[in-house]
This record gives sequence, C-alpha cells and structure tokens, in this order.
Amino acid sequence: MSWERTKNRLIARAANLIPGLSDRLAQNYEPRSFSDQAVPWVPVTRALAEARVGLVTTSGIHHSSQAPFDMTDPDGDPSYRELSGETLFEDFTITHDYYDHRDAEKDPNIILPLDRLRDWVDAGRVGSLSRRHFGFMGHVDGRHIPTLIRQGAEVGRLLKNDQVDLVLLTPS
Repeated sequence: MSWERTKNRLIARAANLIPGLSDRLAQNYEPRSFSDQAVPWVPVTRALAEARVGLVTTSGIHHSSQAPFDMTDPDGDPSYRELSGETLFEDFTITHDYYDHRDAEKDPNIILPLDRLRDWVDAGRVGSLSRRHFGFMGHVDGRHIPTLIRQGAEVGRLLKNDQVDLVLLTPS
C-alpha cells in the first residue's frame, strides 16, 4: 500500500477517535461550484407510501466481484458501480480511504440503509424499493469533475428507466 493511502487511512481513523479533529478538518473544506447551470431537481409527485425508492451512495461500497475504486489517483475515481439490492450485503467490500468504515463493514446499513427501507416497505411507509442501486466513491476532484457529472447523469437516466420516484443519497 502506498504512503498516500496509509496517510489517508490514518487521518480518517484519527478524525474518528479524537474529538474535535473532524470538525477542524471540516472547517477547512471549501465547497466549489463546477457548473453555472441550476441543479435539475424534480418535484415529488407521488406519496412516499406509493413511491419506488432508489439509493445512491458515495461510500465506496460495491460487490466484491466488481473492480475496486481507484484509490491511487489523488483526484479520486469518478466511476460508479451498479449494486444489487438483493445480494449486496452478502458479498460487499468498501474501497474508500477518506473515512473510517470499520462500523459500516459490520453493518452496511450505516452507509446504505437497504434493510431499513425494506422495513418501511413492509410497514407500508414506502411503496417499493428499486432492485438496483448505485455506488460512487466520494472525494472526486479536479480533472474528474466533468466525468463525474456525466456519470451522475447516466445513473439518473438508469434510475428513471427503473421507474424510481425518489432517490436517497447517502454520503459517507
């Protein structure tokens, strides 16, 4: 493992263990806009109890059989992984060095609440759950932003084709 990856993992663990360190790191974050276009929000037209819900996460979770996200590129990896809602928790891994995911490895619902949404479907609070969901790696920057935007639009089209009414984005 490279020194850069080791350093990122140590910072993520330290931020989890030392009170206030994560707040100090977050204070240094400068949000940037990469587009002068408005975000294409779509109004909710269906009650939650009738809606099909899909999940998109930036936690770096994916099936073990899928290629890991590229953690060697300092600008991140703008690609996505298609996730089976039916089998993901049976064979998942998390490829992401910028947060401590030990708890998520024990209970992946922390980063992708599939079981909680299934409970809501069973209780009649949510209409249905999409069979496929999508995983990205957070921490994408620089030259990869245009690709990330294109990939996000592609995932949006796939979700629309799956007749998903609402998408829950779960960052890590």
